[in-house]
Amino acid sequence: MTKFDGLIEAVRYKGGKIELVRAYERRGPTFSDHVLLDRPTLLARLKEGKRFVTGRRQELLASTFEVGKPVNLLIQNGDQVVTTLKQNGQDRLEDVPIF
Repeated sequence: MTKFDGLIEAVRYKGGKIELVRAYERRGPTFSDHVLLDRPTLLARLKEGKRFVTGRRQELLASTFEVGKPVNLLIQNGDQVVTTLKQNGQDRLEDVPIF
């Protein structure tokens, strides 16, 4: 994936759901410093069609990232699930460190 709107580099879970993520968001041709997005804000961004991926920023290289997997919003039995897996019953971002 070459074009994305945000990159998630760390996550905090509470009760099996994402509570907070540390991310970088696209600001025109560059990216923001890290921002903290709570669950409702992240869900709103994903519903707007924003594309997020997992990964990490390369040290001292500004808007250069090591990109991981795409983040998906799934609706299962009325529940909203944020995951990098094709099917999953709960929020799960693979290979993303917890903070």
